[in-house]
Amino acid sequence: MDNRLHIAVLYICTGKYSVFWKEFYQSMEKYFLKNSEVEYYVFTDAERLYDEERNSRIHRIPQENLGWPGNTLFRFRMFVSIRENLEKFDYVFFLNANTVCRKEITEEEFLPVEEELLVVQHPGYYNCRTWRMPYERRRKSAACIPCGKGQHYVYGAVNGGKAKAFLAMAQELDEEISLDYEKGIIAKWHDESHLNHYIWKYGNYRLLTPAYAYPENYQLPFERKIMTVDKGSRIELDQNKLQELRERSIRGRVFKAIGKARSF
Repeated sequence: MDNRLHIAVLYICTGKYSVFWKEFYQSMEKYFLKNSEVEYYVFTDAERLYDEERNSRIHRIPQENLGWPGNTLFRFRMFVSIRENLEKFDYVFFLNANTVCRKEITEEEFLPVEEELLVVQHPGYYNCRTWRMPYERRRKSAACIPCGKGQHYVYGAVNGGKAKAFLAMAQELDEEISLDYEKGIIAKWHDESHLNHYIWKYGNYRLLTPAYAYPENYQLPFERKIMTVDKGSRIELDQNKLQELRERSIRGRVFKAIGKARSF
């Protein structure tokens, strides 16, 4: 009888992002939850994936490239679309296309046992005051966390939990994102804003340090367990996306305000 835990890993690699799959997959096979049975559900428009012919635990899910920000904004809709496949697992986790494992990750250190969900502190905001955290503050958005509220700001790159709890979250976030979108609203940091609202609202999560979403070019006081690879070093990034990210950042908003002030 197989007493190992059954883990589903969700991964999106459409368009040019398919180049990240091989390194991600090999690192996961080497380091991630080695005492469990891990299966991969890969949403992609690629015709084939590295090692899919040999490994029956790789499931390629045909997925249209939704572009920016669709591929990130509507990720929970993708996950809900295979609900029946995921309900049989003990745990379900999502990891960004550009993540790679750098050290062994054990079940004891990673899995939420007493809690329902698993989230990771954002490496840019793990040690700052709540007022500096980039929550969605607009009341018209379903992702709104009112001013003065909030506790942790978590990264959209790595999250998951017990299958039932994760699927409930995915369903609710898909509905809220769709509701915003129908009203012409896109939350400040897309799906990440909605994820932060959800955990603020419901709690019951295991919070890991940025060791589990450690940016490649950062120097942080944590062990580098899961690294987020610098996308620009592997692929040519969309300039429209880069400009939007600059404008949405705190620094970008400050410079924009200064520019407006100088124009008067």
